Amino acid sequence: MRHIQRAPLYSKKRIAKDTVEMVIQSKEIAEQARPGQFLHMHVPHHTLRRPISIAHIDRENHLITILYKEIGSGTRTLSQCTVGDEINVLGPLGNGFPLEQQVGSTALLIGGGIGVPPLYALGTELRDRGVNVISVLGYQTKESVFYEAQFKELGETIIVTDDGSYGEKGLVTDALSLLKDFDHYYTCGPKPMIQAVVNSIDAVPGHISLEERMGCGLGACFACVIPTDDEKGYKKICQDGPVFSQEEVVL
Repeated sequence: MRHIQRAPLYSKKRIAKDTVEMVIQSKEIAEQARPGQFLHMHVPHHTLRRPISIAHIDRENHLITILYKEIGSGTRTLSQCTVGDEINVLGPLGNGFPLEQQVGSTALLIGGGIGVPPLYALGTELRDRGVNVISVLGYQTKESVFYEAQFKELGETIIVTDDGSYGEKGLVTDALSLLKDFDHYYTCGPKPMIQAVVNSIDAVPGHISLEERMGCGLGACFACVIPTDDEKGYKKICQDGPVFSQEEVVL
């Protein structure tokens, strides 16, 4: 069940270049949120809400963590909120990762840029279920890296940067050749990265989480559709996703 409410801002800090971590407090959302879902945030003086993936769920203290990049007037305005402000939030929305399909002992998480946050919520849940977690995380530069320590607490973590200023140089797909023993993979990031990951891993089942501009976030406006191979033709990322199986949609 989704909720619209004014949730107080519990904490806010900048954690990397143009990257902000916000924690809001909401008992209803924290009780129902699942890894892979998102919140639709109202931004003052802006018409459209901003969809932001859930990065962590603290059910005991009713806290939800989100991370986002300051890439436009909406996110810059959102960053002007201060601790104690009440933020208009709609959520949780979308379908999350199907954890019951993680039947093996090892899961591989592959994230790029702002596609990394939802994988942290997923990795935490998988770790708590006794799954061995391996993460490959890609960033542009050293200044863009965030949550490295948090992922390392979950398991083996490989950091890749485009320019080689930190970790391995190259793309996340360059690191995949070093990893063979995993039973399922999950990936989120820019669409070209996801396409490359899917093409690189064809013998192991996987799920992808798609990022997209959204209008309503509820499946009514058809602003975030993606083609499929079946007779339905299209699926809505906000309602049918944002998580899909690797063979479910056409990238």
